[in-house]
Amino acid sequence: MLATLDPQTKAFRDDVLAGLCAPIPAIPARWLYDRRGSELFDEITRLKSYYPTQTETGLLRDIMPQVAAHVPKGCAVIEFGAGSATKTPILLEAIAPAAYVPVDISGDYLEHSARELQHRFPRLEVIPVIADFARPFSLPGGMEHVPKLGFFPGSTIGNFVPWSATDLLRQFRALLGPGAQLLIGMDRVKPVERLLAAYDEPEGVTAEFNLNLLNRINRELDGDIPLDAFRHEARWNDILSRIEMHLVATRDVTFSISGRDFHFAAGSSIHTENSHKYPPRGGRILLLAGGWTPTHEWSDAKDDFAEILAVAEPERFAP
Repeated sequence: MLATLDPQTKAFRDDVLAGLCAPIPAIPARWLYDRRGSELFDEITRLKSYYPTQTETGLLRDIMPQVAAHVPKGCAVIEFGAGSATKTPILLEAIAPAAYVPVDISGDYLEHSARELQHRFPRLEVIPVIADFARPFSLPGGMEHVPKLGFFPGSTIGNFVPWSATDLLRQFRALLGPGAQLLIGMDRVKPVERLLAAYDEPEGVTAEFNLNLLNRINRELDGDIPLDAFRHEARWNDILSRIEMHLVATRDVTFSISGRDFHFAAGSSIHTENSHKYPPRGGRILLLAGGWTPTHEWSDAKDDFAEILAVAEPERFAP
């Protein structure tokens, strides 16, 4: 079986097996996004209780003239984690870039959304890249001397713990190069009741999204996990300022994945996702630690969500 796995499936298997053997069982959130997971997340973003997408979309519309004034003409937009590209047209219409490079791990879903975007912007060069943006990858050839704008909306940076978020931002800097800019969305801290309602809504779409990970494991990694043995749970971790998503065992359960056996006792959980919430100063410090200097910052009227424009300044010899 090992010899027949494609690189992405092998990476998926390795992460799942290592994660379930860890002292605190966890699976990286990126594996939630197969085609079905991406479709379910799109559905989540349209729910009334899920404020981040609605708030950020409105904020982007409001600030885009100001963003466009600070972005070089004819740049290339590289979007990290581009699945449905629901917010991207707002940016593309405002700045008229020379090229758009959406990067996403879900290949077939990315190709579908890229085709739709190409149809909407027929004169724009759309070059989808199937890759895990959390790991090193290369941009398409011919972009070495083109000004670049990284686009990282949705507060996706909140899915990463601070040390890995810092590494990710440094990787973005290395990929885009000195002088590049980054437009990034960050969710703010707010009342716990509102946060929990956004990640465990009564419609149950987030629960289906979380449980779909088990479906994917069974389908792609020869697993036999009984889906009725786990339930979705959202938790607020106040010390770490984040929402956590877990798959909690409803009973004692034993299952196998790729020939490996696992046992979970009732009440134990698999940690599947984080969503860190950043106050203004914390978000800026995170960017600075990752090699990006914030230059402009905007938020909505309720200060629920922020967009920050940052630049990768050349490295200095001394402070």
